[in-house]
Amino acid sequence: MFFNQQTDTKRDRIPPNQKQTTGFPVLHYGDVPEYTDLGAEWSFRLFGLVEEEVTLSYEQMMALPKGGTTNDIHCVTGWSKLDNEWEGIPVEEVLKLIKIKPEAKYVMLHAEHDWTVNIPLADFMKAGNLFASKHNGEDLTPEHGWPLRFVIPHLYFWKSAKWVRGIEFMEKDKQGFWEKNGYNMYGDPWKSQRFAWD
Repeated sequence: MFFNQQTDTKRDRIPPNQKQTTGFPVLHYGDVPEYTDLGAEWSFRLFGLVEEEVTLSYEQMMALPKGGTTNDIHCVTGWSKLDNEWEGIPVEEVLKLIKIKPEAKYVMLHAEHDWTVNIPLADFMKAGNLFASKHNGEDLTPEHGWPLRFVIPHLYFWKSAKWVRGIEFMEKDKQGFWEKNGYNMYGDPWKSQRFAWD
């Protein structure tokens, strides 16, 4: 009886048309970035509708207070991975560095190779979202977004941008990379919002 209850609980955590995996599939567009000197090659920019833009070096970014969270992730291709442990920099710690203008309602995350993803500001600011450097106790591999990837578990995993390098604050929503290629503007896995017509 206890085993069945546990199974039912996990099933309730998997959105429609998704299947649980214990692996961690690697999916991305383009090449995996390579760094030889993060201190010289890497920076993180906060810009757009803010009172004053801020650019952080890798050392400054990694010196921000750290946190952790455990969550489930759901890929638009149909897999879900439960009980992921992430370590990194909580969104609220990054937002302490700037003053967002009141007209800002959306963010665009900017990543390597001009990759972008759009998220409503209210969703971006939810507790538990973070810029992760570790997954399940290990440093992220380059294929999974090292040195930093964003993690926003309540949306499809393409919204959790790999190799993230900046946050643009915007008044109006704009399409990111995958949204320009037919993906849903919001991406709620519980509503199967995979494509623009969903």
